[in-house]
Amino acid sequence: MTVITSERAGLRELAEQAGRDLEGSSAQHILDWTVQNFGRDWCITSSMADAVLPHLASQALPGVDVVFLDTGYHFAETIGMRDAVSVMLPVTIRSITAERTVAQQDAEFGAKLHDRDPNLCCAMRKVEPLERSLAPYRAWASGLRRADSASRADVKVVEWDAKRDMVKVNPIAAWSDEDVDRYISDNGILVNPLLSDGYGSIGCAPCTRRLLPGEDARAGRWAGTNKTECGLHT
Repeated sequence: MTVITSERAGLRELAEQAGRDLEGSSAQHILDWTVQNFGRDWCITSSMADAVLPHLASQALPGVDVVFLDTGYHFAETIGMRDAVSVMLPVTIRSITAERTVAQQDAEFGAKLHDRDPNLCCAMRKVEPLERSLAPYRAWASGLRRADSASRADVKVVEWDAKRDMVKVNPIAAWSDEDVDRYISDNGILVNPLLSDGYGSIGCAPCTRRLLPGEDARAGRWAGTNKTECGLHT
């Protein structure tokens, strides 16, 4: 996305001010602010672990675009979640694929690149497709929460995404696990069945395992490596 300097500065100021002013506000109020400032010129992203964010966003903006990165390595349950959300909620699913199919990537880089160089695999199958998918918008919303991990403890409800020159909205940043569970229960929210099968955080199948007793929710991602993020939020 090309943004002229003055507009970029204005958007950054808007994001930083909102990050201060909206702290402590409800998720719905934060999303209403997003609609007021960006109309339809924003989207949400979802990994389809649950449909909390799509549900919230669809109330603020029926038909809201939901970007789903179809890496080619997802669990069948995750693809099922995507399809169910597209039917059950008033949203527009945008399934974004990498420039190379898995077969093409294997042919060029060798099979199981995710085992040998997970950062490169994520860069090609997640980060680049996200950059491409966000290009038409001025703002995007994610389901990041401070309770997810120590590395996300400082996430603001609205912030400036300097990497992409756009506003990033994190409406449930302050939600606890209990808040999420309550919203799911009170609103009959769709949940990926893998979360009831020992998984705490759901990514690509080759890089995600069930949790061991006492592990935090994201410990099953890239287990045995020092990798903790795919690069979408860094």
